Amino acid sequence: MTPSITELLGIKYPLIIAPMFLVSDSTMVIEALKAGCTAAIPALNYRTQNELRNAIREIRAAHKGPIGINLIVNKSNMRLTKDLDVCIEEGIDYYITSLGSPKEVIEKAHKKGKLVFCDVVNADYALKVQELGADAIIAVNNAAGGHAGKLSMNEILTELKSVVHIPIISAGGIAEAADLNAAIQAGASGVSVGTVFIASDEAPVSQEYKQALIDYGADDIVMTTKLSGTPCTVIKTPYVEQTGTEPNWIEKTMNRHKSLKKLMKMILFVRGMKKLRSAAYDFTYKKVWCAGPSIEKVKEIRPIRLIVADLVRDLP
Repeated sequence: MTPSITELLGIKYPLIIAPMFLVSDSTMVIEALKAGCTAAIPALNYRTQNELRNAIREIRAAHKGPIGINLIVNKSNMRLTKDLDVCIEEGIDYYITSLGSPKEVIEKAHKKGKLVFCDVVNADYALKVQELGADAIIAVNNAAGGHAGKLSMNEILTELKSVVHIPIISAGGIAEAADLNAAIQAGASGVSVGTVFIASDEAPVSQEYKQALIDYGADDIVMTTKLSGTPCTVIKTPYVEQTGTEPNWIEKTMNRHKSLKKLMKMILFVRGMKKLRSAAYDFTYKKVWCAGPSIEKVKEIRPIRLIVADLVRDLP
C-alpha cells in the first residue's frame, strides 16, 4: 500500500492546488492551507530570487503547513540552480519538477529530508524518476491544462500502477467532487487541480481571464507550440485563432538544426512568457490564456475555500 499524500504532507485532504504559471501566488497557498489542502507555486512566477524568498516567508508567517515550489528542470531554465538554492535555504517542504531530469532537485531536497514529486506523462519516464528517488509521481493526463499528456486519466493510472511502487498523484480534468473521487477510486494517492482555481477570487489574474473560464468550454481548448516550444493548452480566443498554434517557418527551420534548436527553445520560452504575462494581468487584445478542458464545468468565480469544499465534499 502506498501512502496517500495526506500522510506524506500532513494535510487533511489529498489535494494539491497545482502550480500555474502567473496564476499561483502566496495568497493562494495561504488559502489552500487554511482550507485543509496545499498548493505549489512555479518559481518562475517571481522575477528574482529575493521575490521568491519573500513570498515563501510571507506564507510561513501567515499559516502553518506544507509549501510546494514547482521547478522547470530542463536546460532552458537558466534560473534553476539559484531558485533551488533559495528553496533549500527556506526549507520548502515539497518540490514539483517538470520538463526534464529532476536529479539535481532530488539530491539536494533529500539531503534536507524534503519531498520531490515529478510530473510524468508515461511509464518510461515514471520509472526513470522513481529510480532517481522521486517520492511520488504526478500523472499528467490528456485533460490537464498547460503541458498536457496524451493518455486519459484511467489509461495513465492503469499503466503507472503496474510499474511503480511510489504514490501516484492524478493531474488533469478535475473540476468537481465526482472527478476527484474517480481519480482516487482509479488508484491515485491524491490529485493535483489547476484550472478551476484560476476562476477563484484570490487568483491574481485579470477579471477578463477568470470570466473566460466561464464563457468558453472544453471545445475551445487547443494545443499550441508557439509559447514555449513545448505543446501547451490555451483557450482558442480570436487572437489565438488569428496567430495560429504552430511555429512559423523561421522557428521550424531553427528547430530542425541541432545547433540552433536550444537557442530557439530559449527564444520561444522568453517570448511566450511575455505574452502570457501581458494577457494574464492586463487588458489587451493579445489574449493568450492557459487553461484545461475542465473549464466546461466552471460556472462561477468563487473563493478558494468554497472550491476546495466542493471538491472534497464526498471524501470519507
